[in-house]
Amino acid sequence: MSNKASFLEHINKGYTTKGEYITLGAAMYEGNTEGEAHVKIPLKTLNRHGLIAGATGTGKTKTLQVLAENLSEQGIPVFLMDIKGDLSGIAAPSPGHIKIDQRHDQINIPFEAKKFPVEILSLSEQEGVRLKATVSEFGPVLLSRILDVTETQAGIMSIIFKYCDDNHLPLLDLKDLKKVLQFSTREGKEALEKDYGRISTASTGAILRKIVALEQQGADLFFGERSFDVQDLCRVDDDGRGYINIMRLTDIQDRPKLFSTFMLSLLAEIYSTFPEQGDSGRPELIIFLDEAHLIFKEASNALMDQIESIVKLIRSKGVGLYFVTQNPTDVPEGVLGQLGLKVQHALRAFTAKDRKAIKMTAENYPISEFYDTKEILTSLGIGEALVSALDEKGRPTPLAATMLRAPMSRMDILTPTELDKLISTSKLTKKYNETIDRESAYEILSEKIALAEAEEAKTAAKKERKKLEKTASRSSSSKTSATEKAVIKVLTSATFIRGALGVLNKLLK
Repeated sequence: MSNKASFLEHINKGYTTKGEYITLGAAMYEGNTEGEAHVKIPLKTLNRHGLIAGATGTGKTKTLQVLAENLSEQGIPVFLMDIKGDLSGIAAPSPGHIKIDQRHDQINIPFEAKKFPVEILSLSEQEGVRLKATVSEFGPVLLSRILDVTETQAGIMSIIFKYCDDNHLPLLDLKDLKKVLQFSTREGKEALEKDYGRISTASTGAILRKIVALEQQGADLFFGERSFDVQDLCRVDDDGRGYINIMRLTDIQDRPKLFSTFMLSLLAEIYSTFPEQGDSGRPELIIFLDEAHLIFKEASNALMDQIESIVKLIRSKGVGLYFVTQNPTDVPEGVLGQLGLKVQHALRAFTAKDRKAIKMTAENYPISEFYDTKEILTSLGIGEALVSALDEKGRPTPLAATMLRAPMSRMDILTPTELDKLISTSKLTKKYNETIDRESAYEILSEKIALAEAEEAKTAAKKERKKLEKTASRSSSSKTSATEKAVIKVLTSATFIRGALGVLNKLLK
């Protein structure tokens, strides 16, 4: 058997699947694309998470687009980050191109231009469906990890949440939380100390400073109502295609704290609300985290532990997480070890550090008798990638240098008019973009403090009035006493007595 025949048998055997699958492209051997050796990814294993990596300009975003389209086509909803702002074109069909036709002739897969059902979501002031969550939904543990507070401060956060639960004070946004923290060491100090123990002013001050730092990254836009229902990410259209939910993040790259805060809350909410799926044969939702290093940037050890735990556990809910980044080393080892599908685009060896990273990356892939992994990592062209997945039994598939298929939708953005129309006709826009500011802890405590201050002012005024009345009474009494003394003094004076006796003598004569 020739080397080529052996290669084709090796790939076809390794990528044979009995159940549903998506086709990424065709394997390459000695620089040639083999159209009869398709690289197929079983739907059954897509909840085992994955990685799309590669240098800038090698085609990572288009690979993400291809995966999202094919998942939608299979009725699987997708949630993806659009940090560079170039994914909205999924809502419009591809205009086609001669290079696309040539690529698909090589990989022996028919090309069909299509558009897909899309929802545009927003975490900031950009147009789209507003994504929000309340402070209460985070809870004291998760919020403490996001704020990276000390153990003592985390205990205070637990007390604050307990106090609010016991006293029916809704914690909806950050101003509610700040108000309760301030109240706990001022007007409500005695009440809280009596039932929950002493709360240090220094500790609440430190927590408040960290909340302000989070606000400066735009978190005040995220915390509040109406809370986003994660089940709305799992919709399918009338044709049975899964919605592709695109979250626009072009203005958030310099705010990693807000990005990681949102992602952690979303994953925690999905894990707590989605039912256990078991071995259903297909995922419920696939999430693509573009520029994944932003999630891990400046993350505390506690936050990293939380992320790793969720990555390990969330697949049982039928949810797959796919990290998109330039280098696999951007992803912590604890997370990297959980990833089943790996699509590795070309890496560039400009420096010693780059060469070291390439060597480490090559060691993360199965050994292949047909490829020198380190060498091929630097020679892959645009739209080509090394692929390693899991078969239906959970075993690694053969390493395949793959010519990837082209996106069926537009590889460009929507025009402003197209984008406005898409957002304005969305059912979710009508549901979530209503401004809600109902009575919560801030208003309740402000009113309570105002009433207490009014009562205190009233009591103080009453005391002052009594004091003035007492002073006036003493003054009047003092004047009367002085008059009486003057009269007595006159009446008892020698001159007055002699005069009086003289008058009596005259009367008696």
